[in-house]
Amino acid sequence: MTSPRVAIGPISSESVSQAVREGGGTVVGLDDQADALVWLVPSDTDGLRRKLAADGAVRWIQLPFAGVEGLAAAGVFDPAWTWTCAKGAYAEPVAEHALMLALAGLRGLPERITARSWGKPAGISLYDEPVTILGGGGIATKLLELTAPLRVRATVVRRSPAPVAGAERTLPTSGLHEALSDARVVFVALALTPETTGIIGPDEFAAMRPDSWLVNVARGRHVDTDALVAALDSGAIAGAGLDVTEPEPLPDAHPLWGRPNCIITPHTADTQEMIQAMLAARIRDNVARFAVGEPLEGCIDPAAGY
Repeated sequence: MTSPRVAIGPISSESVSQAVREGGGTVVGLDDQADALVWLVPSDTDGLRRKLAADGAVRWIQLPFAGVEGLAAAGVFDPAWTWTCAKGAYAEPVAEHALMLALAGLRGLPERITARSWGKPAGISLYDEPVTILGGGGIATKLLELTAPLRVRATVVRRSPAPVAGAERTLPTSGLHEALSDARVVFVALALTPETTGIIGPDEFAAMRPDSWLVNVARGRHVDTDALVAALDSGAIAGAGLDVTEPEPLPDAHPLWGRPNCIITPHTADTQEMIQAMLAARIRDNVARFAVGEPLEGCIDPAAGY
C-alpha cells in the first residue's frame, strides 16, 4: 500500500489530518471509501457503526482515548476490524500526575497549602518504601521509571504474572491482598473492565496499611467510593489522591471534599493541551506502520475489551 486512504470523523481536526499526511496517508472525506478510520468521538457509537456498515473497505480504526470501556460495553469491538487506541501514548503525564499526588499526600501538602500558622513538622519520604501498582501497561511502566531513582520496592499486580521491568515482583490478581498489605502507596493504573470494576473495596481497604495512600489515575469505578469514605473516616488508610471519581464529576456536597487527607483533581492527569501532540504522534506512527504492513501501536483486544 503506497498511501492509505484515511477518513477522520465524526468531527474534523487539523492536527490529526496533518498527522495522517505526515505518516504517508491521504485524508479522505467521511463519506468516501477509506482504508482506515480515525474516530475522534468514541461516544458516538451509532455514527461509528453507520460508517463501518457503509464502508466495506475500512480495515483499521484508530480511537483517541486510552480508556475504551464505553465502546466495549456497547459491543462495538468486532474482530473483523483492527482496533487501536491511545493506550500508552499519554502514559508520561499520567504517571507524573500519579507521583505528584502520592508525594503531595505523604508530605502533607494539602494541609500546608491552606495553613495560616507554622504547625507541627510532618512528612514521609517515598525513598526505599514499598509501593504497589495495579496494572502493567504504559502508565505502570512510566511510574516504575519515575520512581526508580527513589529506590522504591515495587510490586505490580496484573492479569499475567509475567515479570515487569523495574518491578521487584509481579503478582496475578489473585495476589492483590498480598500486594496491598505492605504498600506505602497503592497506585491504580489499569483498564476498566467488568473484572476490575470495584477492585478496591471494603476488603481491600482492610488489607492496606493504616499509613498507606491510595492514588487512582485510571477510572473512578475501580474504587468503591462509599468504602473509600469509610476507610478515610475510620483511619483504615492514611489518605487518597484521586484524579478520577465515581460519580464523576464529584458533586460539590460529596463527603470526599474538604478532607486534608484526600486530594482530588478534576481528571486532569492528561489535559487536551497535553495530549494533542501525543495523539498526533500515535496517529502518524500508526499510519506509517499501516502503510507498510507493520504491527500497530495500542492494539485493542476485542475479547478483553481494552
